Amino acid sequence: MTLAEDPGAGPTSGRRIILRRPPVIHVTPGPFVPEHPRIGEVDERWAAFRERVPAAFDGRVMHVIGAHRNGHGGVVMHLVETAYRFYAVQTPEYDLGVRPLGAKGVTWRDGRVFMGHRASWVAGYPDAWEFAPGGVVEPGERPATTVIRELQEETGWTAAREPLAVVLLLDARLRCWELVHRVEAGERTGEPTDEYDEVRWCAPDALPAPLTPIAATIAECFLAG
Repeated sequence: MTLAEDPGAGPTSGRRIILRRPPVIHVTPGPFVPEHPRIGEVDERWAAFRERVPAAFDGRVMHVIGAHRNGHGGVVMHLVETAYRFYAVQTPEYDLGVRPLGAKGVTWRDGRVFMGHRASWVAGYPDAWEFAPGGVVEPGERPATTVIRELQEETGWTAAREPLAVVLLLDARLRCWELVHRVEAGERTGEPTDEYDEVRWCAPDALPAPLTPIAATIAECFLAG
């Protein structure tokens, strides 16, 4: 789940770190509670968010305190646990500074990539196509494990091997970081989640439209030409 879009923000704001080695992740003891002069509005705003997205669950997510390059294709991320509601209630006018870490997969099979069309009821980028799967990293979970779990839950496919992190992107519109992985599909053992109302295996040069901004950035980085 993600929060409502900020139409005034660019999709990645130029924050893009191509990875040539695994990311280094440091976890700070938490939980993190934002400091904001209107922090008392969180419960009311969360109730309103739940009315719009009844499936939303106030679980725990990992907030990115900072991310910086580590030379020769590396990145170091500092994370701390926080409540999902602090992320979900944010708007351009009510920004608590929470930027969770998401893990996304570009899933390949027989030279094609797996695409999902986001349903109209989802909170972020409804009615747009994205590379599947994707989800928020939970406390105690490696991003690659998140990808494997979400691949099974969202697409019904297993991973043939450990996903490989290839780029870290900042989605300024949805206020989250995305650690993008290359995934090789294994076997199909289930059905896609209802977060997608259509799924397709697509040739890299024939992706469906419209793409989410992050999907367009991924395609530009890795699939163009």
